[in-house]
Amino acid sequence: MTPDDGWGLDNLPYGVFDAGDGRRLGVALGDEVIDAGALAAAHGSALVDVLDVPSLDPLLGGGPTLWRRVREALTGWLGSPDRRTTGAPRPLRHRREAVTMHLPFTVGDYVDFYASEHHATNVGRILRPESPTLAPNWKHLPVAYHGRAGSVVVSGTPVRRPNGQRLTDDGPPTFGPTERLDIEAEVGFVVGGHSALGEPIPVGEAADHLFGVVLVNDWSARDVQAWEYVPLGPFLGKSFATSISAWVVPWAALEHARIDPPPRDVPLLPHLVDPGDAALDLALEVRLNGHVISRPPFRTTYWTAAQQLAHLTSNGAPTRPGDLLASGTVSGPEHDQYGSLLELSWNGREPLTLPDGSRRTFLADGDEVTITARAPGPGGRTIALGPVTGAVTAAG
Repeated sequence: MTPDDGWGLDNLPYGVFDAGDGRRLGVALGDEVIDAGALAAAHGSALVDVLDVPSLDPLLGGGPTLWRRVREALTGWLGSPDRRTTGAPRPLRHRREAVTMHLPFTVGDYVDFYASEHHATNVGRILRPESPTLAPNWKHLPVAYHGRAGSVVVSGTPVRRPNGQRLTDDGPPTFGPTERLDIEAEVGFVVGGHSALGEPIPVGEAADHLFGVVLVNDWSARDVQAWEYVPLGPFLGKSFATSISAWVVPWAALEHARIDPPPRDVPLLPHLVDPGDAALDLALEVRLNGHVISRPPFRTTYWTAAQQLAHLTSNGAPTRPGDLLASGTVSGPEHDQYGSLLELSWNGREPLTLPDGSRRTFLADGDEVTITARAPGPGGRTIALGPVTGAVTAAG
């Protein structure tokens, strides 16, 4: 471990690992996983109740006071940010590359937003060239749809090409494997604590409910989606798989990545006016079969996590620990910053040529996609977000 590898004590992301003796809750430090529950037990801490467990669920349910207490304890037990070695005893440490990672928490509800103006504008230009690029509501509220929590999978899980109905050029729809399998590079926000039915979360209190951040690949079958989405929106073209990173970076670790959101050119209603530093400066990188194809900047995303959560609950909808809010595809203003193949290939009209000479419009069987990200940390250091990886397998 070095102070600038992104996996230092400034970060300490949470994950669920198995070193051969069952699932355990751990934190990543350098190239190691520290058994959080065993570490708490070694210090005689009462925090074993939420750390000596096989899931993040108990910690998520505890609320912000407990989150701060646990983070302070872990940091104190493990040393200072400038230390080159961890303070954890050797039996509690495992090489990250040697353990099996699992879904870190039970996903409650899953909501996918449409928060990037650049992405929404590109999609409008591609699919509705004769109409305004943004819908009339887009700058007044964070557009979203409810996804399927049961198909959220951890990084590394193979993604089977889905079957679905697709409209043909010269006849009725057919059923079969999607021919336009796509990626969506996104940022996900993990909700903790509770809010009751009928009690909205004010935008200024969102931070008390945002536990941490993961990277998301919301795989999409574009041909299935195009046929089904009118009039109610995405359904089977999205619900077959959503991959998230195995490591949950605590919201508190991203303090130095908080920035002002992009300027608003449409006045917001009072319940969506958020603090000035509610956006995040995350630099994403998307690789296809090891080749970098895009570097989307999350800093350009129009709607913040605080606004998304406030809007989600503004009608009184409740939250529960493990709810997942995804940003929607992250795209920047330049071609090499687009977060989907739909944009990178302009809906298949401009094939993408990879450095090995192969060409893609959408994903082929055997393709592997990896999304990573980094954020500014204290003292000039960086915070790494755990990668989210998935390989495409043939339809069943």
